Amino acid sequence: MGTQLSEIHEYLRWRKRFPTVWCAGCGDGTIMGAILRAIHDLQMPQDSIAFISGIGCSSRMPIYLDFNTLHTTHGRALPFATGVKLVRPDMNVIVVSGDGDALAIGGNHFIHTCRRNIDITMVLINNSIYGMTGGQVAPTTPIGAIAHTMPYGNIDPPFDAVELSLAAGATFVARSTTYNIIQTTNYIKKALQHKGFSFVEIISQCPVLYGRLNGMPDPVDMLLWQKEVAVPLSKAKKMSPEELEGKITTGIFRDEIRPEYTEQVYALSEKLQEKSED
Repeated sequence: MGTQLSEIHEYLRWRKRFPTVWCAGCGDGTIMGAILRAIHDLQMPQDSIAFISGIGCSSRMPIYLDFNTLHTTHGRALPFATGVKLVRPDMNVIVVSGDGDALAIGGNHFIHTCRRNIDITMVLINNSIYGMTGGQVAPTTPIGAIAHTMPYGNIDPPFDAVELSLAAGATFVARSTTYNIIQTTNYIKKALQHKGFSFVEIISQCPVLYGRLNGMPDPVDMLLWQKEVAVPLSKAKKMSPEELEGKITTGIFRDEIRPEYTEQVYALSEKLQEKSED
C-alpha cells in the first residue's frame, strides 16, 4: 500500500495556506505530493529539512509546506541553498525550481552548483513555459511551440536540462514525468539519499498557458502526451536519433560518488586552523 494522504498531512500548512494558487490541472500539486511521499517514506524529520525556492509557479511550493522554508528571489534559490548547507551541513536541503527560474536568470548558479557537487537536492519542474508571469517563452520551450512572446512559434533551441547538468558535473541526475508519478517519487527518494548535488527534472503540464496555446488545453491530454513521448533510458540507448526525435528520455542518467563540497570546505578550514596554531 502506498503512502496515504493522512500520512503526509502533517507536512502541510493546511490551516493557513490553502487553497493553493495553482491552476486546475497544473502538475505542481502532483509533484509536491511526490516530494512529501518521498520524505515520509525516508522518515526524514521535519525540522531537518530546509525547503527553498526562487520565483515562479512551482516556487510557491514552500509556502504550503511545514518545513524550514525560504521563498527567495528570481533564479537565486541555489545560492541561498548553498549558504544554508555551508552553515548547517546537517540539514537536508531541497530546492524546487521552474525551468525558467533555474535555467534562464538562474542558469549560471545552476551550472556552478552542479560543478561544486554540494549536497543539495534540486527538483526542476519543466512545463516548457513561464507560467506565473503570463506565458513567455522559456529556455525549455520546444522549437515551433507558441508562447505569448513567440506568437508565431519559438525559434530558440531549447536547453536539455539533463545534458546540461551532466556536463556541469552533477553526480545524481534523473528525469521523469508527472504521468509516471511513482517513478518520479522513487527518483526523488534516491536523490534525497545521494551524497552530493542531486538533480531531478520532472516534465509537467501547464494546460492553462502552454497547453491552451499549443492545442492541448485539457490536462488529461497533456498527461497522455507524456505517456506517448516518454522513453526509458534503457530503450532509448537502442534507438536511432531519428526514432528519438520528439521523444523524452526518462531514467537515471548518473549516480556516482565524488568529493562533496561542504565536507571539503570544512576539511580545509580545519587544516588552516591547525596550521595557524603551529
